[in-house]
Amino acid sequence: MNFDALDMTILGPAFVAGLLVLSTHVVLGREVLKRGIIFIDLAVAQIAGLGVIAAAFFHFDTHGFAVQIAAATAAILGALLLTGLEKRFAETQEALIGVMFVLAATGGLLLLSSNPHGAEQLKDLLVGQILWVGWSTLGWVALIYAVVLAIWFIFQWRHMGFYILFAVTVTASVQLVGVYLVFASLIIPALATRTLPEGRARIWAWLTGALAYGLGLVGSALWDLPSGALIVWSLALLGIIMGLLVTPRLRHS
Repeated sequence: MNFDALDMTILGPAFVAGLLVLSTHVVLGREVLKRGIIFIDLAVAQIAGLGVIAAAFFHFDTHGFAVQIAAATAAILGALLLTGLEKRFAETQEALIGVMFVLAATGGLLLLSSNPHGAEQLKDLLVGQILWVGWSTLGWVALIYAVVLAIWFIFQWRHMGFYILFAVTVTASVQLVGVYLVFASLIIPALATRTLPEGRARIWAWLTGALAYGLGLVGSALWDLPSGALIVWSLALLGIIMGLLVTPRLRHS
């Protein structure tokens, strides 16, 4: 156990990144559960990741604006396609989402096959590099999330708008925390608090997620474990506790 690794100059921005991700994912996660399209976030996240990989394949600066445009464009096109699928093939939509996920994932593998650093790039995309997040990055992500939440609550986008907002949010989140944490942050807090009224559910889902990010980051620093993976496990364990113990008591209070 290494207490010297508890460096707030590293853990601080990473924790704030988690809180920002939860600010949008708690809201959108509940909508995903209501629609019964649980794996949409994995599909859209993987499509956004394919956009990042494609931009790198064509030799764009991996930290440049072109990569952001490529990822966002890919995710929005995927979201628009999902909108069409929802209208025309509602009974098989979940299966089609799975097909899109597999195609995007394998498409990324094909593009990375000739890249000597492909395995590392793929790992970063899936697990994320939350410990390397800087304050400058958090600024523009916070702005994107603020716009998304404003549109969601003020204009009440619920149909095609949902997929577009979802795509924009996931694009930013994937590059911040990785595909696995995007999925876990969307689904686990929303699932754990699904029986609560809307207002209280958001509060308890966000608190569950915030505690999980905090515990995961501290645990990864103390025991030198991968941060993203440990946060996912922390979300799962705290989600179970919330679902089995806290939620029933609150529901009958």
